Amino acid sequence: MLILAAQQMGFRKTGLTLALASVFIAPSVYATADNIEKIAVWSTQVKTSALYLQEQDIADKQADHISDLLRSIPGIDVGGAHSLNQRITIRSMDDKDLKISIDGAAQNSYMYHHMGNLQIHADILKSVDIETGTNSVINGGLGGAVRFETKEAADLLAPGDSVGGRVSAGVANNAGHNFSLTGYGVLTEQLDFLAYYNQVTRDNYDVGGGEITDQTGGAIAGTDGTVRGLEGDVNDALLKVGWNIDVNQRLALSYETYEDKGHYSYRPDMGLATDLVFEKGLGRPLLWPTEFTRDTLTLSYDLEWGQGSALTASIFSNVSELYRDEAGWALSPSPRFRGNAGQVTGEAKNSGLNLIAQTPFEALFSRESHLITYGADYLKHETDFHKLAPDNTLSQSQEEAKNLALFVQDRIEFDNGLVIMPGIRHDSYKIDSKVITNDFTELSLSLAAEYHLTENFLIKISSTELFKGPEIGEVFAGAGLRDSENNDIEAETGLNTELAIAYQRTIGDSITWSAGVTAFSTHIDNYIYDSAMKPQPKHRWDQWKDNIGDMQIDGFEAYSEFTHRRLSIQFTYAQSNSDLSAFSHYEVLDGSRLEREQGDTITTRVAYQFERYDLDVAWEGMMVGGVAEGQFLGGPSINSEKRSYTVHNLSVHWTPQTISALHLRVGIDNVFDEFYASQSSKTGVTGHPLAGEKGLFLMDYEPGRNIKASVAYQF
Repeated sequence: MLILAAQQMGFRKTGLTLALASVFIAPSVYATADNIEKIAVWSTQVKTSALYLQEQDIADKQADHISDLLRSIPGIDVGGAHSLNQRITIRSMDDKDLKISIDGAAQNSYMYHHMGNLQIHADILKSVDIETGTNSVINGGLGGAVRFETKEAADLLAPGDSVGGRVSAGVANNAGHNFSLTGYGVLTEQLDFLAYYNQVTRDNYDVGGGEITDQTGGAIAGTDGTVRGLEGDVNDALLKVGWNIDVNQRLALSYETYEDKGHYSYRPDMGLATDLVFEKGLGRPLLWPTEFTRDTLTLSYDLEWGQGSALTASIFSNVSELYRDEAGWALSPSPRFRGNAGQVTGEAKNSGLNLIAQTPFEALFSRESHLITYGADYLKHETDFHKLAPDNTLSQSQEEAKNLALFVQDRIEFDNGLVIMPGIRHDSYKIDSKVITNDFTELSLSLAAEYHLTENFLIKISSTELFKGPEIGEVFAGAGLRDSENNDIEAETGLNTELAIAYQRTIGDSITWSAGVTAFSTHIDNYIYDSAMKPQPKHRWDQWKDNIGDMQIDGFEAYSEFTHRRLSIQFTYAQSNSDLSAFSHYEVLDGSRLEREQGDTITTRVAYQFERYDLDVAWEGMMVGGVAEGQFLGGPSINSEKRSYTVHNLSVHWTPQTISALHLRVGIDNVFDEFYASQSSKTGVTGHPLAGEKGLFLMDYEPGRNIKASVAYQF
């Protein structure tokens, strides 16, 4: 498998170098046994462009939602608490602008604008690698990349063991319970396997303070503090088989199946207050039978050859399906809405192949060293929508898009400590949709440099060109069935520029202090908005997809960490501001901000290990500042102000020395029972005919205080 560039190159292996260099090495870089600790500390705490989360970190948070893992990372947020609404944002850009994968299989499926585009249970994860912003040609896209990697037998087997297992169960008072079973081992000297199953039963949770309020602060009639539309079951199973062909080659086959089923709200991201208005005004049900499934098959191959060269290749098929029984529309007194009744299914298939390799070699011109990263990435999106009406009338639509990217990047290190990293990428994108059928090609360049001013002080600057073609339509809303043709729409391009400074100092043999800041400026030309008003619109819903102007996103992320023996203290600060320079025919949108933009965010984490009692205790706090009222693309029309909030979490982990295979955990999320919603999800007050002058209150309520406990035994 690919190994760390620091080891291949033989340069100064300080944590500082590893943290910042990780931005420019291949996304499929894996940890070896000797460097896991280094990656865990620095990639997580310093620069989330190569985030490594050990199982310990994941387990201590008892994460049953991706937000439990990622919200404390500067520049990252996960909007929504519903199991169907895991919407990752990076620097205010949502998951449509990111490259998201699980074990190399692309997950970017625009299923439904009222839910997130990623469903995965955190317990199955071995690692999460995040590229905060697009700062190399390897990934492409506009806003960065998130790569999830699931566990393998080699991660779990104790030395000398040939088989093992794990049983885990947990319960939360707000609200649900889960259990998981894992078996793993080696079948022969060359074959290994892992089998995993996890079930989560979710109940409707209570909001902070125990009262569901509207924009005026008054309790909403007919509510009791419990959010309806969340109750359901999630089942996740994974099977992996690996074959070590020889010491230099490995072949692995994995299959994962994921199911989320329940009676859910119609718009999971808009909140109970909105659901109640629609239930009363339209005479339709509050809850709808809903089922989401995902099946992923991945075949991967790893090869090492020569003096440090390595290749990782994978071929995958990922099929996601969202089904909802919408027969409840027949209950509406309005003939117009009764016509919506039917069985609705949207299917999105991602299939593709990715190859990435690294080859080191020595000087071409003087005494410099090179690490070439090169590869190809092919991805095909196919969507299929069909709706069966009560009279057996079938509505259907299909769309397709595919992209082939070739890239090369060189890391050139000189003996004076200077590192230069040029890169080039070529994208060939083809789309066949209701909006446009066309081909787009783009050549993108990147250039970065880093330099050690001293042994402990590092500075880095990078600039990367961006490209993204127009997307196919969201599949559950018709796979383009209701979209309007726009043959003049252009691809989005742009430039992301970053400047990073990092410092690390070790004092004596027990104290380490590190700090750093990354400033960024992202410019996107021909920004595409899915709900732009057509020229001379006939009504308020006469909209289409179009380029509306140039988007500018500026901000910074800062961190500081102090460790002393068993004590660690971490602090992060993030700020991101967006501004649209609209084209003349969309001047009404000039100055608009991204809908997912959030206020200045501060996170803190204090952890201490009580060795005498075999206890690890951690406290986390997150303070998110408010966002002033203004115009947000796709945001509310009456009041768009975003409320500030502060949330504290506490966790305790006990592993008795006498039974080291036993793990007991207790945690409290939202310790002070804060009433809040993520600013990356729907918030504010918007106009709607059913809501009258008061407006429609949008709030994707987060859970209030949640006390959790779990027990796990590994054998």
